[in-house]
Amino acid sequence: MRTKSEIETEISRAIIRFEKEFMGRGPLEAKSYLIGDLLLVRLKNVLTPAEVKLAQVRDPARGRDLLKQMRQQLIEHGRARLNAMVEEICGVGCVSLHTDISTKTGERIIVFTLERRPEIRPRTDRRIRAAADTVEDPSILTDQSPV
Repeated sequence: MRTKSEIETEISRAIIRFEKEFMGRGPLEAKSYLIGDLLLVRLKNVLTPAEVKLAQVRDPARGRDLLKQMRQQLIEHGRARLNAMVEEICGVGCVSLHTDISTKTGERIIVFTLERRPEIRPRTDRRIRAAADTVEDPSILTDQSPV
């Protein structure tokens, strides 16, 4: 059994790995929030340079729509893998997954609805750690993406 903070940190790391392996590029930062039977994941800076350009085409609505549709299809193809990761880490199955991406900020939100609230171990260390649970990926600052 893990603490809430341990679950949130492990989910953030797993989602970063998924984004890198499945989408081709990971976010700069990921933060997860376990709220009862909901798991909210916030990813920052997820757009590739090509996607940024697509969102800025002459007809921005068309570029944004294409980008969102493509990303939605990719998530649909990876849904089973995402659900399995969440189930393994939380010890609870996923009922549903909802996601959206902002072409303006490059931020993606993923919300998992879980079968029930995961069992968590109470923290024995009561010290407050403000940003310690945010997972940042410094490797994204260097161009390590496949050509």
